[in-house]
Amino acid sequence: MSATARPDQQYDVALDALPATYIFSSESVTEGHPDKVCDFIADSILDAHLAQDPRARVACEVLVKDGNVVLAGEITSEAKDVDYEAIVRRAIEEIGYVDANEAFHAAGVKVTVLLSQQSGHIAQGVDTGGAGDQGIMFGYATDETEELMPLPILLSHRLSRLIAEDRKAGRKAWLRPDAKTQVSVEYEGNTPVAVRTVLVSTQHAEDVSQEEIKAYVATDLVPRALGTWYRDDIEILVNPTGIFAIGGPSADAGVTGRKIIVDTYGGAGRHGGGAFSGKDPSKVDRSGAYFGRFVARQLVKAGLARKAEVQVAYAIGRAEPVSVRVDTFGTGDARAAEAYVRQNFDFRPNAIIERLGLRRPIYRTTTNYGHFGRTGLPWEA
Repeated sequence: MSATARPDQQYDVALDALPATYIFSSESVTEGHPDKVCDFIADSILDAHLAQDPRARVACEVLVKDGNVVLAGEITSEAKDVDYEAIVRRAIEEIGYVDANEAFHAAGVKVTVLLSQQSGHIAQGVDTGGAGDQGIMFGYATDETEELMPLPILLSHRLSRLIAEDRKAGRKAWLRPDAKTQVSVEYEGNTPVAVRTVLVSTQHAEDVSQEEIKAYVATDLVPRALGTWYRDDIEILVNPTGIFAIGGPSADAGVTGRKIIVDTYGGAGRHGGGAFSGKDPSKVDRSGAYFGRFVARQLVKAGLARKAEVQVAYAIGRAEPVSVRVDTFGTGDARAAEAYVRQNFDFRPNAIIERLGLRRPIYRTTTNYGHFGRTGLPWEA
């Protein structure tokens, strides 16, 4: 492509580079998934500190397995009397693990606390407004849905959220907290045209039949979640391995930060690698990724691109980013979009925190069903 190619020429070339049709899949999980149990506990601890000390430095990692919960990491905070064990038990109870017959339940877990203070060497860089670590973060937005999110991850989250809502409301007494969903969408170029396959694996009581579970998923859950995207010819797979009566941390180990693609764009947009949960906003892994999403949304909403990705990179202790890059994937004028970003957005960590109001206990509301594409979050405004 010549350097003088018009924006519409760039658009044509980018679309021509895509297959005529292809299928893209994304997955989601419910809050009872072992890794999400850890994320929710970590964000609950973060919020407990921020509620008392908005400038608390929190980096909390969690491991769960059977009847054990391990908290590890670094916390420097002025908050008083933060009862970690009580926070853990309350979070587990809220998720729904309360059955004393299971190895993992709120009243019976053993909580091990391995938390120290943040290194003074790191703190001296953050205290002056610098980034808490080096790293790269990505933000992404697309006009293929009203929420400016990729359709596969959006529908996967709807399925997972509805399963949890049905369980908590007692609509299906046999539902249990652990579940995974997956949606495969057919695209023509940049445009989604049909849902092809839906996969639901949900934990259940031992006395329910697989036929009843399949009927609930196929005739109730999937039509509600997919809405206008529902069609009778969608392939629906339910608990493909058969019985799923034992789940959650009683069956598998969980660790914070292992669902970063579920947390973001379902693989449709790139990810820098840093997890979100358990980290205060001075950690650019979290605040930088949130701001990248905020900026990408503005690009699409301003009509500068149909699809936009923003990459930002930081050096530890340094406020100004090492680089900021904008990609419109041929759906807009990349140079105009990059100029718009540089003129209107300040990527320094403290500027991000102030602009989005991130020193608040809002993070346990972000843990489940995606950190993006949901109303009420400041980076979605």
